Amino acid sequence: MDPAFRAAYAELLHHWTLPVESLTLESEFGSTHVNACGPPDAPPLVLLAGHGATSAVWFGLANHLGQNHRIYAIDLIIDAGLSVNSGRKITKPEDLHQWLTAVLDGLQLPRTHLCGHSYGSWLALSYALHAPDRVDKLALIDPTDCFTPLRTSYVLRALPSLLKPTRARTKSFLLWETQGVPINPAWLELAGLAAEFPKPRPVRPKRPTDEALRTLHPDLLVVIADHSKSQNPARLATRVQTLIPTATIAHLPTTHHSLPAAQTEELAAALEKHLS
Repeated sequence: MDPAFRAAYAELLHHWTLPVESLTLESEFGSTHVNACGPPDAPPLVLLAGHGATSAVWFGLANHLGQNHRIYAIDLIIDAGLSVNSGRKITKPEDLHQWLTAVLDGLQLPRTHLCGHSYGSWLALSYALHAPDRVDKLALIDPTDCFTPLRTSYVLRALPSLLKPTRARTKSFLLWETQGVPINPAWLELAGLAAEFPKPRPVRPKRPTDEALRTLHPDLLVVIADHSKSQNPARLATRVQTLIPTATIAHLPTTHHSLPAAQTEELAAALEKHLS
């Protein structure tokens, strides 16, 4: 592993004010790295980060929610981070579901609250539809590929950093989308290094059907970034209200990629209210 990436990852973990326990779980898929904090006997909350963000990006929320929850922030095994897909290869959503089940089993969590951001939201939602008996409450932070498509302008701007990812291109893309919202420099450095991180081909998200979404069982919170360039926030809110009338919707005046590290107090308050 690139020493610079590992050093940047360790640097961001210093922003977790609660003591962090590093866990490694073995399964048929390889090794999965989990950053855990909070009281061991508190209600569990599993966090799934967006593409390239790594589990270390949850430092702000972990510091708040770790007071009353046992936090498990997972490095996705097909993305940048300390997890390694050294075993059975993951090529489709069903493989990701089986991997996450193995992780929850390894953590001895028959049920848990589940929260994701961006790509992690898609995985959290698709897993809740796949295994509703494993999820108590579900929180999606500016979810993509869940209810509405990505904006064409966003996809076109992202293409260079996706087709030929480099540190500079990824940083430029993130600064474009966040529109001047302050970004933690340690996370921006890590995200840039993550772009050049050797990793398996990502599993392409498959948006759930309307019929499937109407059957969603866990209580749902959707946090919408009102200045997101990734998708239309108003359309996202309308789709959630139409398909899942019981869902709670919270709005934050920020952008897609500034979350979950920006406005952590407001975000934590919305999540705490939902999870309690």
